[in-house]
Parts: sequence; C-alpha cells; structure tokens
Amino acid sequence: MALVTGCSRQPPETLAGLRDEFVYETLAFSPVAATQAGYHFHRGENLDSRLDDYGDGSLERQRRFYRDFRRRLQAAVRPERLDPEDRADYDLIRQQIDLALLELDEIQSWRRNPTLYVELIGNGLFSPYMLNYAPAPERFRHIIARLKEVPRLLEQAQRNLSGAPPVWIEAAIEENAGNISLVDKVLREAAPAELKESYAAAAGPALGAIKAFGQYLRAMAPGSADGWRLGKELYAKKFRYLVGTGRTPDQILADAERDLKAVRKQMWDLALPLHHKWFPSHRDPVDLNLIVGETLAKIAERHSTRQTYFNDARRDLAETTDFVKRKNLVPLEGAANLELIETPEFMRGIYAVGGFVPAPALEPQLGAFYWLTPIPADWPRERVESKLREYNFYSLKLLTIHEAMPGHYVQFEYANRVRPEGRRLLRALFGSGAYIEGWAVYATQMMLDEGYLEGSPELRLTFLKQLLRVLANAILDVRLHTMGMTDGEAMDLMLKQTFQEEEEARAKLRRAKLSSCQLPTYYAGYQEWLRLRVGYQQSRGKDFNLAEFHRRALEPGAVPLEALRLLLGLAAAPR
Repeated sequence: MALVTGCSRQPPETLAGLRDEFVYETLAFSPVAATQAGYHFHRGENLDSRLDDYGDGSLERQRRFYRDFRRRLQAAVRPERLDPEDRADYDLIRQQIDLALLELDEIQSWRRNPTLYVELIGNGLFSPYMLNYAPAPERFRHIIARLKEVPRLLEQAQRNLSGAPPVWIEAAIEENAGNISLVDKVLREAAPAELKESYAAAAGPALGAIKAFGQYLRAMAPGSADGWRLGKELYAKKFRYLVGTGRTPDQILADAERDLKAVRKQMWDLALPLHHKWFPSHRDPVDLNLIVGETLAKIAERHSTRQTYFNDARRDLAETTDFVKRKNLVPLEGAANLELIETPEFMRGIYAVGGFVPAPALEPQLGAFYWLTPIPADWPRERVESKLREYNFYSLKLLTIHEAMPGHYVQFEYANRVRPEGRRLLRALFGSGAYIEGWAVYATQMMLDEGYLEGSPELRLTFLKQLLRVLANAILDVRLHTMGMTDGEAMDLMLKQTFQEEEEARAKLRRAKLSSCQLPTYYAGYQEWLRLRVGYQQSRGKDFNLAEFHRRALEPGAVPLEALRLLLGLAAAPR
C-alpha cells in the first residue's frame, strides 16, 4: 500500500488527500487497531510488531497532530461546497478530531481506566493469532515481538494510572486473568514448532509483567466509587461527537421514556391472549407486569442447554441467512466469510453476551467474527438457568439477527465495498455508532415485519422485550452518567420495567459503568433508520422497493445519519 505523507502544500491540499493522510496517520498511533484494520506498515515501520504507546511524548504528538490537522482541514475545505459523499467524509473527520481531543485533553482514560491497557494487550496478541493476513510463522513472530513490548506498556500503565473506580479495577483484574490464559495456554500451544523456544523466551517476561500488573491492580487504592460517571458537561460533548444524530441527551432520554410506556402497552396487548391460552385457570388481574412477566417466563422455558448453546446459534445463522435470501430483503453479494467463535476471555468483561467483529477494512477477505460468550463451567445452576432463560430459543435468534444476519455482518460487508480505499477505511474506523447499532435494531424489527418465523407472537413479544432493553440502555446511560441514578434505581428499571433477568441486568449495569455514550446509539440510531425509511418511501411512492432502500442506505458505509439522509436525496430532518 502506498503511504500518504501529507506534508507537502504543493499542489494545494484536497479533502481526498487529507482524508487518506488522516486515516493512515491515526492508525499509526494505534498499532493494535492498525492490525485489526489490515494496515501493516507505516513509513517503513512494521506495525504488527508494536503495541500502542501511552508515554507522555506519544500522547503529546497525538495532541499536536489533531490540533494541526483541524487547522489544515479548516483552511483547505469549505464544507458547504462539498457534495454529499465528501461532506459525509468531512463530518466524520471533524467528529473524530473533536472526539480524540476530548479524550486527550479532558476525559483522559489512560489516567483512570486500567481496562484500557488490559484490552490493548489482549487484542494486540489475539488479532495476529486469529487474522490470517500472513503465514502462521510470520504472524507468531509479530506476536513474539508484541510480547516483548508488554512490560513497557504495563510500566506506562502503572506510571499513568492514579486511582480508578472499583468497578473498573474489578473488570481489569478479570480481563487480566484472561490475558494470562491467552499467553500461557492458547498462544503457547498454537506456536509453530520452530518458534516455541522464541515464544517461551518472550512469554516469560510478558507473563511476569501481566501477573505483576494483576497484583498492582489488587493493591491499587481505589478512586471514588462514582468515578466512572462522566458528568453532564463531558457527557454532552462526547454524546454530540459519538452519537451524532443532532439530538441532545435530554431529547433522547425524553423520547426513550415516552416510548418505554408505549412498548409496554404493546406487550400487554400481545401477551394477553397467550396468557389466556397458557394459564386458563388464572384470573387475570389488570396488572401489566404480572401478565407480561408470566407470559415471558413461559416463553423463556424453551431454551438451549449449556452444551447446545453454540450449535443452536449456528442453526439460527443458517436459518436467518436463508430467510433474507428467499425474501430478497437485502441484496447479498460475495462469499460467506463469517465465523462464529467464543468471545475471547480478555473481552468478556464488556462482551458478557457476545458481539460482532468485522473483517479488516483493508483485508476483507480475512473474514469477520460473530462472538458468542460461553457460559462458564464454574457457574452455579441458578446462574446458568438465568442466562439461558434470557437468551432462550427466541432471544438467541434475535441476537443472531442483530449481530450477524442481516445485522452487523451484512452492514459491514457493504461497508467493505466502499470506494475509494481511503474512504472505506475512514468509514470503517470512525463510522457512526448510531448508524451501525441503529441498523441492527431496525433490521431485527424488519425481519419480524416481513414474516420471519411465520409471525410468531412469542418471537414478537420477545423482540418487544429486547426493544425495552434498547430503550433502557438509553435511559440508563444518560441518567447514570449525568443524573446520579443509583444502582438500585437502575436495577428497578431493568427488572421491573423491562422484564430483564437479574444476570442480564447486572451485566448491563456493569457495562454502563465501563463505557459511556455507546448504549444510547442503539435507540438513537433506530429512531433515525425508521425516519429514513418513511422519508424514502414517501419520496418513491408506488416505486418504493424495500431491498433497493436497504441497498442504497448500506452502500455508503457507516456515515453520520444526517449525511445519509442527503445521500438518499431526502431533505434534512426537522429537530
């Protein structure tokens, strides 16, 4: 790949040149992210052999880069003169600059969040292992080189960290143990025979540093128990850059609390006939929580076992793929390159259920991963049953739709066909979270609306329960980070208003404390996707075609949803 040096002012700078420079230079700041994106060399340096640098000099270089780049972008580009495609790129670059400087100057996670370092190490070692971008011996040489960098990164971590909320320390300790298992078992066993000695030589000091970091974390004086709360001012800034739908946290909160009541009423209407059928001897009091709760509990009785959980998800993936093709809901092109695997141990703190990892933007042929988090062997029976009830026969299908088909996997497959290359990488790396998560929620509802599972009322009721979770995600995140919501209030919302199992609710509360502004992207994006479809259908009239709408809306990749509206030829949405 040709490098873009970007320093010359002759000829005058263009948006395309600045865009390409931006994506490659920012990738070079994070070698771990570069490997995941398929970018391997920068200015002659092998990025696959490096871990990220959190020393003072590196952080200051990043600050200077973003500030200077913002100045150059403002001098070279008049956004009002750009066509919709270029305007989408411009908006993504500006949002990313603002978000990066907010992190560097104000949020400063590297000073407070130890999970940052733990997950960097895990991802830095796991990506070369899983992504077949080179023969195994070459990739293991990269792993060995990164193992040698582990002590340096963890020394930086101990210099930088100055106390952390207990929940962040707890998560880091758990994920750090996952890194020990990754280095000492998974990678050691997989190392090619001719490299086992070199691997062992590098793994020894790395494991020593990782174990010492675990001791450091256990001895760390915790910061404020509420130190994970971002606060109203910082939250509003991050929300604007990360969610990017033009709506404020307060507007999203008001909408979500309104819709929560409406969806609960829909669930009552749907649950009542099922309840009559399953509990004919019950007298039905006018108690929504009781009727809906008992109906959902009955639905949840149909679930996998610990042993069949993965095979059932594979079955659902084949089934949903067949349905999308048969109904021509989304044009599917190219070879299937999705693999269902267990969530890596070092990522299970935040991926308690599962997730999707797209194919590298620059090497899409390497394939994508649908992560499903296994049920730990040491869990007691009650906890296992709670997890299986929550991800029952119907919920597991909905999870597979959301993460894979036609959810995230299909969306990212379209994104990997974006041209030119710099645009594809920009939108893959810095794409709109509301676009990405909103599509997955919208696509799930669309599948049910189009008759998946023959219009099963059990499936629809389960989806509405999950839609309540989407609404609760937004409510939780805004209220926890900006309004002092307590753990008790959060659990009441999830258990009493949105019918979540306790295991799921506790995992979600923890996730809300480990992240910020990501949980509302599901609802904010879902709102916008519904509005886009209505607007596009009105504009096309009798010529509206659902598959065509999906194709046109997916082809640009994860652009800000306001930019997508322009790309679809629609007027700006009123706010």
